[in-house]
Amino acid sequence: MSKAVFENFNVDLNKVRCQNPVVIVTGCSSGIGFELAKILYQNPDYNAVITCRAHSMLTLQGIFTENERFMVRELDITKDDNIYSLIHEIQDLWGRVDVIVNNAAVCYRAVVEHMDFESEQTQLRTNYLGPMSLIRSVLPLMREQRSGHIINISSVSGMLAMPTMGSYSASKHALEGATEALWYEARPVGIKVNLLQLGFINSAAVKNVILTPKAHMSTQLSGPHSEYYKSMVPMIEMLMRYSWNSSETIAYKIMKIIRKPKSYLRVPLTFDAILFGIIKKIVPSFILQRILYWTLPNSKGWGGRWSVAKTSPALKKITK
Repeated sequence: MSKAVFENFNVDLNKVRCQNPVVIVTGCSSGIGFELAKILYQNPDYNAVITCRAHSMLTLQGIFTENERFMVRELDITKDDNIYSLIHEIQDLWGRVDVIVNNAAVCYRAVVEHMDFESEQTQLRTNYLGPMSLIRSVLPLMREQRSGHIINISSVSGMLAMPTMGSYSASKHALEGATEALWYEARPVGIKVNLLQLGFINSAAVKNVILTPKAHMSTQLSGPHSEYYKSMVPMIEMLMRYSWNSSETIAYKIMKIIRKPKSYLRVPLTFDAILFGIIKKIVPSFILQRILYWTLPNSKGWGGRWSVAKTSPALKKITK
């Protein structure tokens, strides 16, 4: 990035045109982002910019009427030009950015063998690279203000990985690692950083999970690894369906974090996220992995006809 870009983001505190804290929320077309947008829309103490992809703009504009403190904007988090033009617009209008909530995410479901390059790149750009680009675009503003609050939404997938969720977990692990480094870097200049860890949420977001083409084909034709999809998908959907955590309750918890940022980095917002965190600290990883392997649904049938358990004794010796 050129030096001129950094200079353009310098803040003249004498020209700040907004007294309310300015909040940016990504991924507001549905789920947690939409519920958080509703809370901010009704709260006169904040100026808010809610964002979504192009195909959701008309829907959000029909629900939220823009006014002097509330904006609905198109944002493709995977495109740097889109990000920087949005931040320039907010700077010109209000002269400040106080809080960003990186909520936008996508989830591709596939075993590692069935992930393709395009799906992998889309997931990483949406869940990790995009949020980091947005953070980089506001850090100069917050540094000049000597204040700011960055909230990244993670999940239990950022703590541990499950079959068919490897790529999604990788993106959340990356987000957690970078956010942890940022906590140290931002603290001296007054910028607070929180990583919110979520478990299973009873939300329409389950419909946004995407099977990669190879995963879809394997499921339809009962091909290699189809047994993973047939066991893991119903389990995850059931856990989400029966969770007592809704998008609305999580949005209210996030709003509390916006009002009163935590000084510590990781903030588990659901009981299962708290529980997984405790288990990971207490149980050694080599034991935990074996426990999870044997307790996950139908794990004895994993591998299908390629399973080592179904091979001859001679072949078992070779594969050991």
